[in-house]
Amino acid sequence: MIMANLSYKAIDVDNHYYEPLDAFTRHLDKKFKRRGVQMVSDGKHTLAIIGDRVNRFIPNPTFDPIIVPGCLDLLFRGAVPEGVDPASLMKVERLEKHPEYQNRDARITVMDTQGIEMVLMLPTFACGVEEALKRDIEATMASLHAFNLWLDEDWGFDRPDHRIIAAPVISLADPEKALEEVEFVLARGAKLVLVRPAPVPGVVKPRSLGDPVHDPIWARLAEAGVPVGFHLSDSGYLQLAAMWGGKSTFEPFGSKPDPLDQILVDDRAIHDTMASMIVHGVFTRHPRLKVVSIENGSYFVYRLIKRLKKAANNHPHLFPEDPVEQLRNNVWIAPYYEDDLSALADVIGVDKIVFGSDWPHGEGLEDPLSFTDELVGFSDEDIRKIMRDNALNLLGVKVASAA
Repeated sequence: MIMANLSYKAIDVDNHYYEPLDAFTRHLDKKFKRRGVQMVSDGKHTLAIIGDRVNRFIPNPTFDPIIVPGCLDLLFRGAVPEGVDPASLMKVERLEKHPEYQNRDARITVMDTQGIEMVLMLPTFACGVEEALKRDIEATMASLHAFNLWLDEDWGFDRPDHRIIAAPVISLADPEKALEEVEFVLARGAKLVLVRPAPVPGVVKPRSLGDPVHDPIWARLAEAGVPVGFHLSDSGYLQLAAMWGGKSTFEPFGSKPDPLDQILVDDRAIHDTMASMIVHGVFTRHPRLKVVSIENGSYFVYRLIKRLKKAANNHPHLFPEDPVEQLRNNVWIAPYYEDDLSALADVIGVDKIVFGSDWPHGEGLEDPLSFTDELVGFSDEDIRKIMRDNALNLLGVKVASAA
């Protein structure tokens, strides 16, 4: 592995674990056994049943075999050579070869070889659970609480060494329970919480993230200085693709993708999520709240700015604060490495860009620090901000040394 020649260790805001089969069941209240996540095996295959339906968000929830980190790089850069079947880029290996995918101590050993000081550790399978359970809010809240117990037990929300910060998952579907869960994870040292970039499921109808009923949650997180992460998830947006004859279920590793699905959905969920936070006044009411978009790319930022400007121009009385400035002040962005990073810095400021590798996913970077190859034209000072300092500012975490 060839590491970038940095005089400091980087902080990667987009690292992932692969959940064991009992991540949602180890601590689940028994009365939700049939309503939450179940793993069912016929001896040859293991299927995830969520609620009462087979869920294929992750086709093989055993993660064995598992995709090789970075093997889909050419696909996501749009650089697959002519005549090469994109499916041939997919490479897999046995999970047993990589204890670092499921073990904290093994992961830290690998981080040391990668030149990484700290990572934000994020889910893989769990990114599809809230959508699958959205019609059963009680089971949603119980399942995510059980998951957070597992997460703290196996990875730790945060420990004194600050090497791995594992982000608990919060659903706002039941606002009172959500606040209880926020208090629970904060008491256990959480430094970041994940909220799905999607409309909030409700008993009667969905709600905006900016609905005032969620204000106690945002207020508590702002008070604690704990940011909200919006990571790519099943946001339910394939219902839009289904209106055009496409799939209505999220299958990110499906064998026959329809390009129209991607064009219709793409980054709409994070665009709409940020719009709801800004337009419905979350940052006006809670100006100290910090949020970060992770693994959603950055091209939504330009469309969002254009639309925010137009809405504020048409309805100035509805915007007591400049909505574009709120985006620039309260939101950090972890862009895709293949994005135009200089253009992003021009519109949102270099201080709000954070480095994320998506390691060890196949669509991420094989070598996390190769992200610096994309920072051509940035000064050494700005590269350090992106690769390290901006993440520390986001998290409000102090570490002993940059060396």
